[in-house]
Amino acid sequence: MRVVASCVLGLALAAGACGGASSSGVTGPTVPTPPKRPPNIVFVVADDLDARSFAFMPRVKGLVGDRGITFTSAYVSVPVCCPSRASILTGMYGHNHGVLFNGPPNGGFETFHDSGEEGSTLATWLKAQGYRTAMIGKYLNGYPSGGDPDYVPPGWDEWFGIDSKLTSDTYFNYQVNDNGHLISFGDAADDYETDVLERHAVDFLRRAVADASRPFLLYLATSAPHVSAIPAPRHAAAYPDAFAPRVPSFNEDDVSDKPAWVREMDPLSPRDIDRMDRLYRNRLQTLLAVDGMVADLVATLDQAGALGNTYVFFTSDNGFQMGEHRFPHGKDAPYEESIIVPLVVRGPGVPAGRVLPHLVSNVDFAPTFAEMAGARVPANVDGRSLLPLLGASPPAADAWRQDVLVEHFARQRSGIPAFQELRTATAAYVEYDDGEAELYDMRSDPYQLDNAYDKAPAATIDTLSRRLAVLRKCSGASCR
Repeated sequence: MRVVASCVLGLALAAGACGGASSSGVTGPTVPTPPKRPPNIVFVVADDLDARSFAFMPRVKGLVGDRGITFTSAYVSVPVCCPSRASILTGMYGHNHGVLFNGPPNGGFETFHDSGEEGSTLATWLKAQGYRTAMIGKYLNGYPSGGDPDYVPPGWDEWFGIDSKLTSDTYFNYQVNDNGHLISFGDAADDYETDVLERHAVDFLRRAVADASRPFLLYLATSAPHVSAIPAPRHAAAYPDAFAPRVPSFNEDDVSDKPAWVREMDPLSPRDIDRMDRLYRNRLQTLLAVDGMVADLVATLDQAGALGNTYVFFTSDNGFQMGEHRFPHGKDAPYEESIIVPLVVRGPGVPAGRVLPHLVSNVDFAPTFAEMAGARVPANVDGRSLLPLLGASPPAADAWRQDVLVEHFARQRSGIPAFQELRTATAAYVEYDDGEAELYDMRSDPYQLDNAYDKAPAATIDTLSRRLAVLRKCSGASCR
């Protein structure tokens, strides 16, 4: 479904808004030819990795992005860990899966489990198709929340799930000390978390490849670079001169056109900036272990002769702000740094070195994996399969999805009111539940310095608002 939009004040509200085919009229995109055996899938999800910091992961870029496709417009359904991960698992927007926060009420593992959403996920769909499935790393915040520590959600053959409990210092079944070393997990006492996850993942891959009778799904989720961003000791001295990017929106001087929650923030002090720069360096340092982990996974697949029949995805559950618009650090916000994430994919039939601007969302992962596996996608899934974009001749961007929905459900901790956002190829339109709004032309104002809401024609605002009203209540096909 596409937006019908006016072309006014340079605000072409969606690619193709002034002409071009609708997605319903697309015929014949080239889809990768399915191999004789269903493909394997390796899905790696970082925690709070912003798109800019992905530049500091050269091995992931070289081994996955440069050997496949890089998506430049990949967005999350909710810029918060647990709701976003629930969208990854189910293919549904937050207003449909009901996991609105990182913890109860209406959030966390407890809500996802008690609502029965675990009964229909990418794991259950692929397992029903004969896939061998493994979850290694961070599942959902709060797992198991004082419940059965031996509980394994439906659909997973192998389980090595941990829980961040809203920080990266305490995890289910183990804790880390101030140096980031595990002090209990059944592994060596001086192990580093990312290294432990890598060992379990490599072990799974070797065993799964050896079992030629079944394809496999590996879902591997790191805690890095989430706060407190403790690097491996071997990387603790890296990037000594790095500092948070001083983009035009950094510590924004004039926020008079921004909503109240931004106007109420003081400018960042020198002390604030110093702390943020230290956190930024620590985040980059943690990524070095993740970068090496992905390289070892690719090498393991290659050595076993399975790389040619394996899709490898790398992404994050949400972005992260580092001083943009005076926001000290974090996510939850409607701004680009919070909602856009890196996404690179390689696999059978995927052309190397391609960069695509098509709008994609993390609600698309579950239906994509289902189509790869030949599984039936339930009618209540909101996302769409990305498989047509992974072939040699993908549909044009203006013949693809024309907008995505981003939601945020208010939490006292963040201080950001609830909002719904419509992100098109060229515009970001935000409505807050308290009545405020924002509109940015992302072509002329990519750093979102000039809120154009009060200057835009009423017809433009009406068009955007009506489309957003549809998406905020959509379900299944109406979301696409």
